Amino acid sequence: MTEIKKHSRFQTVIDPAAVDRVKQLVLVSQEIVITCHVSPDGDALGSSTALCMVLKSLGKKAHVVTADCPPKTLYFLPGLRDIVVATRQADRAHDLMKSADLIFCLDYNDPKRVDRLSDALLSSKARKVMIDHHLDPCIDVTVGISHPEISSTSALLYIFFWQAGWTRYINRSSAACIYTGMMTDTGNFSYNSNDPDLYLIIHDLLRKGIDKDNLYKLVMNTASESRLRIMGYGQYRMQLLPQHKAAVIMLSEEELKEFDYSKGDTEGLVNTPLAMPEIMYSVFLRKDADCVKVSMRSKETFPVNKICEEHFNGGGHINAAGGEFHGPLSEALQLLLEVIPTYDKYL
Repeated sequence: MTEIKKHSRFQTVIDPAAVDRVKQLVLVSQEIVITCHVSPDGDALGSSTALCMVLKSLGKKAHVVTADCPPKTLYFLPGLRDIVVATRQADRAHDLMKSADLIFCLDYNDPKRVDRLSDALLSSKARKVMIDHHLDPCIDVTVGISHPEISSTSALLYIFFWQAGWTRYINRSSAACIYTGMMTDTGNFSYNSNDPDLYLIIHDLLRKGIDKDNLYKLVMNTASESRLRIMGYGQYRMQLLPQHKAAVIMLSEEELKEFDYSKGDTEGLVNTPLAMPEIMYSVFLRKDADCVKVSMRSKETFPVNKICEEHFNGGGHINAAGGEFHGPLSEALQLLLEVIPTYDKYL
């Protein structure tokens, strides 16, 4: 920690008044609920479980409540099996939301992003704290900690812990959760990861005892047969739009069933077309039961977040964004093909 204190800018990242206010809210709260966005990824789950562990170390009663199930690929995360999933335990999830006197909103900044929990969130009289790194927050909270310049909510959460003087409550398990969130939101530190302070965080997490190499193997280099087959099939079905420097991958419900799809099996598929030098951005359309899930990734300064915000009820970062389309897969593709030419100006 001496090295971090000497060299980092952590003490100035988050407004100290906001940090003190959150500490006060935690101190006086008895029932704390931590929420994250629907279809939670490594950053959402890593930050949520890490915060839950630290709050419990502070002697607080805390629960993580999610709108839907986490992907099986992240079941190794410590504390993940203790979360309350609304699709499986609807009554318990809503009871916890209703009785909470403090709710944390992690890795999202719009109530719509908690899907089936949005009504419970909006109607709750609990004080709310947002810790998030996405652009343009539009959520009513008691304290908002919003820093889009930070590569992950997990990294921002660590900075909050540091400023709050709570890093001593981070143990090996919560450190593994934070590292997983940081790693997944940067593609194993292959993008949005040039901030030297990120590696000071890793320095401290390693000192907490994490096995960085094993976490990489579990997250990035472990797959089921169904995942391997569907990833290969998706790449084979990829469509290239060379005049727009774009690639599109689509998977229907029937195709997902054919490959015995489980949640998380297509994680990272949207990134693979970016390996081609001539491709500037990639789009993945996946038909789920209730909507078409839209994922986009890009290189350099191509703003996929604009496409998601303006046409697919979503948003995100300039190089990583997502959204959804309510209608048939064919209509989602049609809309995409119609709007793509209007973004050629950013190429």
